[in-house]
Amino acid sequence: MLNKTYVTKAADIQHQWLVVDAANQNLGRLATQIATLLRGKHKPIFTPGMDTGDFVIVINAEKITVTGNKLTEKFYYAYSGYPGGLRTTMLRDQLAKHPDRVITHAVWGMLPHNKLGKAILKKLKVYKGSEHPHTAQQPVEFKLSSS
Repeated sequence: MLNKTYVTKAADIQHQWLVVDAANQNLGRLATQIATLLRGKHKPIFTPGMDTGDFVIVINAEKITVTGNKLTEKFYYAYSGYPGGLRTTMLRDQLAKHPDRVITHAVWGMLPHNKLGKAILKKLKVYKGSEHPHTAQQPVEFKLSSS
């Protein structure tokens, strides 16, 4: 008898909607757990070349924490391509104006940088407050592991 390797088919994939509360969560640890959920690595049907992950809704994005002096020493860079066109933004300022971009940027760094990674990132929805417009999808509250 031959043992056959299981290959995930597109019809076998079930995408759930999960709600993650980012309040008082460390940015890096939160991002790794979100990336795992988006990628589908928590499922037994995980296949590296397919999108087997779930949709993730992150609420309370402005309440994340960071360790050390990252609020003043971590910068986000945007370069226009022109001389003198480098813009820098401190993490503190980015959290005040666009806390959703902080989490999105951290998660993007943990996903594959190709077409699949871009498709997976579209399943991440980040919101500043505790409200989100995805109640019709009946999202399930996901408890993050506290490590």
